[in-house]
Amino acid sequence: MSKHDPSIAAAFDDRTAASARASGHAPDTVDAAATEHDLDELLDQVPDALATEDVAFDDSLVKENLEELLLVLVSARGSTHGKELLADLADLFDAQLSPGTVYPCLHALEDRDVLEMHAKVRTKEYAVVDEEYVQATLERTMHQHLAFGLLLERFLAASSSPER
Repeated sequence: MSKHDPSIAAAFDDRTAASARASGHAPDTVDAAATEHDLDELLDQVPDALATEDVAFDDSLVKENLEELLLVLVSARGSTHGKELLADLADLFDAQLSPGTVYPCLHALEDRDVLEMHAKVRTKEYAVVDEEYVQATLERTMHQHLAFGLLLERFLAASSSPER
Protein backbone atom coordinates (compact mmCIF):
# COMPACT_ATOMS: atom_id res chain seq x y z
CA MET A 1 0.00 0.00 0.00
CA SER A 2 1.13 3.52 -0.74
CA LYS A 3 1.70 6.11 1.91
CA HIS A 4 -1.63 7.81 2.62
CA ASP A 5 -2.14 11.40 1.59
CA PRO A 6 -2.71 13.30 4.85
CA SER A 7 -5.18 15.60 3.10
CA ILE A 8 -7.52 12.63 2.53
CA ALA A 9 -7.46 11.69 6.21
CA ALA A 10 -7.99 15.34 7.09
CA ALA A 11 -10.95 15.56 4.71
CA PHE A 12 -12.59 12.55 6.38
CA ASP A 13 -11.96 14.03 9.83
CA ASP A 14 -13.16 17.49 8.75
CA ARG A 15 -16.29 16.06 7.12
CA THR A 16 -17.16 14.02 10.18
CA ALA A 17 -16.54 16.91 12.56
CA ALA A 18 -18.51 19.36 10.38
CA SER A 19 -21.44 16.97 10.13
CA ALA A 20 -21.37 16.43 13.87
CA ARG A 21 -21.30 20.18 14.56
CA ALA A 22 -24.12 20.80 12.09
CA SER A 23 -26.27 18.12 13.67
CA GLY A 24 -25.31 18.83 17.27
CA HIS A 25 -24.19 15.21 17.73
CA ALA A 26 -20.94 13.55 18.62
CA PRO A 27 -18.90 12.60 15.52
CA ASP A 28 -19.94 8.94 15.75
CA THR A 29 -23.66 9.78 15.70
CA VAL A 30 -23.91 11.99 12.61
CA ASP A 31 -27.48 12.39 11.42
CA ALA A 32 -28.64 11.61 7.89
CA ALA A 33 -29.73 15.16 7.00
CA ALA A 34 -26.31 16.63 7.80
CA THR A 35 -24.58 13.86 5.86
CA GLU A 36 -26.84 14.32 2.83
CA HIS A 37 -26.15 18.06 2.95
CA ASP A 38 -22.38 17.39 3.05
CA LEU A 39 -22.57 14.96 0.11
CA ASP A 40 -24.73 17.36 -1.90
CA GLU A 41 -22.28 20.17 -1.15
CA LEU A 42 -19.34 18.05 -2.35
CA LEU A 43 -21.13 17.15 -5.57
CA ASP A 44 -22.07 20.80 -6.14
CA GLN A 45 -18.35 21.66 -6.10
CA VAL A 46 -17.56 19.33 -9.02
CA PRO A 47 -18.80 21.61 -11.84
CA ASP A 48 -16.99 24.56 -10.20
CA ALA A 49 -13.70 22.67 -10.49
CA LEU A 50 -14.27 21.96 -14.19
CA ALA A 51 -14.72 24.24 -17.15
CA THR A 52 -18.24 22.96 -17.76
CA GLU A 53 -21.59 22.78 -16.02
CA ASP A 54 -22.38 19.53 -17.82
CA VAL A 55 -21.30 16.95 -15.25
CA ALA A 56 -23.17 13.67 -15.17
CA PHE A 57 -22.30 10.26 -13.86
CA ASP A 58 -23.70 7.54 -16.09
CA ASP A 59 -24.67 4.17 -14.65
CA SER A 60 -21.66 2.40 -16.16
CA LEU A 61 -19.24 4.81 -14.46
CA VAL A 62 -21.05 4.36 -11.16
CA LYS A 63 -20.98 0.56 -11.56
CA GLU A 64 -17.25 0.58 -12.41
CA ASN A 65 -16.56 2.59 -9.26
CA LEU A 66 -19.24 1.06 -7.06
CA GLU A 67 -16.90 -0.17 -4.35
CA GLU A 68 -15.35 3.27 -3.94
CA LEU A 69 -18.72 5.03 -3.98
CA LEU A 70 -20.12 2.65 -1.38
CA LEU A 71 -17.06 3.23 0.80
CA VAL A 72 -17.56 6.99 0.53
CA LEU A 73 -21.27 6.76 1.31
CA VAL A 74 -20.88 4.36 4.25
CA SER A 75 -18.00 6.44 5.63
CA ALA A 76 -19.99 9.65 5.23
CA ARG A 77 -23.01 8.22 7.01
CA GLY A 78 -21.13 6.41 9.76
CA SER A 79 -23.43 3.44 9.36
CA THR A 80 -26.20 2.79 6.89
CA HIS A 81 -28.28 0.10 5.26
CA GLY A 82 -28.53 -1.09 1.68
CA LYS A 83 -31.81 0.65 0.85
CA GLU A 84 -30.36 3.96 1.97
CA LEU A 85 -27.27 3.35 -0.17
CA LEU A 86 -29.45 2.57 -3.19
CA ALA A 87 -31.36 5.81 -2.58
CA ASP A 88 -28.08 7.76 -2.25
CA LEU A 89 -26.80 6.33 -5.53
CA ALA A 90 -30.05 7.31 -7.23
CA ASP A 91 -30.27 10.78 -5.68
CA LEU A 92 -26.61 11.80 -5.81
CA PHE A 93 -25.49 10.10 -9.02
CA ASP A 94 -28.80 9.52 -10.84
CA ALA A 95 -27.84 5.84 -10.98
CA GLN A 96 -30.61 3.28 -10.98
CA LEU A 97 -28.79 0.21 -9.71
CA SER A 98 -30.50 -2.96 -8.64
CA PRO A 99 -30.05 -4.53 -5.21
CA GLY A 100 -28.44 -7.43 -7.11
CA THR A 101 -25.63 -5.07 -8.08
CA VAL A 102 -25.13 -3.25 -4.77
CA TYR A 103 -25.54 -6.00 -2.16
CA PRO A 104 -22.89 -8.36 -3.57
CA CYS A 105 -20.40 -5.47 -3.43
CA LEU A 106 -21.35 -4.78 0.20
CA HIS A 107 -20.99 -8.47 1.03
CA ALA A 108 -17.57 -8.61 -0.65
CA LEU A 109 -16.41 -5.62 1.41
CA GLU A 110 -17.74 -7.33 4.51
CA ASP A 111 -15.94 -10.59 3.60
CA ARG A 112 -12.68 -8.63 3.27
CA ASP A 113 -13.24 -7.08 6.73
CA VAL A 114 -13.54 -3.56 5.35
CA LEU A 115 -17.17 -3.23 6.43
CA GLU A 116 -19.00 -4.81 9.30
CA MET A 117 -22.64 -5.72 9.21
CA HIS A 118 -25.03 -5.46 12.13
CA ALA A 119 -28.33 -7.27 11.72
CA LYS A 120 -31.26 -5.14 12.81
CA VAL A 121 -34.87 -6.26 13.08
CA ARG A 122 -35.77 -5.65 9.42
CA THR A 123 -32.49 -4.60 7.83
CA LYS A 124 -28.73 -4.89 8.00
CA GLU A 125 -26.56 -1.88 8.79
CA TYR A 126 -23.05 -1.52 7.41
CA ALA A 127 -20.19 0.45 8.94
CA VAL A 128 -16.55 0.92 8.00
CA VAL A 129 -14.10 -0.99 10.17
CA ASP A 130 -10.93 -0.52 8.11
CA GLU A 131 -10.49 3.24 7.62
CA GLU A 132 -6.95 2.70 6.36
CA TYR A 133 -8.20 0.50 3.52
CA VAL A 134 -10.91 3.04 2.66
CA GLN A 135 -8.44 5.91 2.51
CA ALA A 136 -5.88 3.94 0.49
CA THR A 137 -8.55 2.74 -1.96
CA LEU A 138 -10.02 6.20 -2.45
CA GLU A 139 -6.57 7.74 -2.84
CA ARG A 140 -5.55 5.17 -5.45
CA THR A 141 -8.80 5.58 -7.37
CA MET A 142 -8.58 9.36 -7.21
CA HIS A 143 -5.03 9.33 -8.62
CA GLN A 144 -6.07 6.94 -11.41
CA HIS A 145 -9.04 9.08 -12.43
CA LEU A 146 -7.07 12.32 -12.25
CA ALA A 147 -4.26 10.83 -14.34
CA PHE A 148 -6.74 9.53 -16.90
CA GLY A 149 -8.48 12.91 -17.06
CA LEU A 150 -5.13 14.66 -17.48
CA LEU A 151 -4.20 12.27 -20.29
CA LEU A 152 -7.47 13.02 -22.09
CA GLU A 153 -7.08 16.75 -21.55
CA ARG A 154 -3.53 16.70 -22.95
CA PHE A 155 -4.62 14.64 -25.95
CA LEU A 156 -7.46 17.04 -26.72
CA ALA A 157 -5.15 20.04 -26.38
CA ALA A 158 -2.55 18.44 -28.65
CA SER A 159 -5.11 17.34 -31.25
CA SER A 160 -6.63 20.79 -31.47
CA SER A 161 -3.34 22.69 -31.64
CA PRO A 162 -2.66 24.58 -34.90
CA GLU A 163 0.47 22.48 -35.51
CA ARG A 164 -1.64 19.44 -36.35
